Amino acid sequence: MDRSAALVRLLAEDQAEDRAVLAGEPAYMALRDRDRARREAAMALLTDGWPEDADALYAAAWVLNHGDLSEEAALGSRLAARAAELGRPGARWLAAAALDRSLMYAEQPQKYGTNIVPDGVGWRLWDVDPATTDAERIANDVPPLAEMQARAAAITTPQPDMAGAPESLRRAMRRWGTLPPA
Repeated sequence: MDRSAALVRLLAEDQAEDRAVLAGEPAYMALRDRDRARREAAMALLTDGWPEDADALYAAAWVLNHGDLSEEAALGSRLAARAAELGRPGARWLAAAALDRSLMYAEQPQKYGTNIVPDGVGWRLWDVDPATTDAERIANDVPPLAEMQARAAAITTPQPDMAGAPESLRRAMRRWGTLPPA
């Protein structure tokens, strides 16, 4: 199987996952293990350079966007941006979302406001850079900030167990005043 086909297959596996599982649950931990294996496979396929076709770039970007590290998401953003340059539908949004994820993992404000997180009370957007305009969001296929805030507020999924939340999220919850008592 060639590199591009292998990356597209990894994306198909990624997209077939049930992402509605709650963090901290055994099914979530198994999902994260499978995500890690796909990221490792994608990184191995990228060691000799990036593919030239937009679908393979997009596929690699999606797989890396489901990572745990700022660097993985940042690379996903760059791959998606290249796929967008090559005309891949959806790639501008993915580039924005992966950039936001890389910033969130680095405990910085998002640029576009694509990441919704549990905060111990409800769901909210991770902090967003106020200098980013809705025109910039729309140019990157991201809805206006008010729409993203409304999406977050409308989520009724139960909160995951915050005892196992990443320390970066726990620090943000302290800043937001929503960290539940231990």
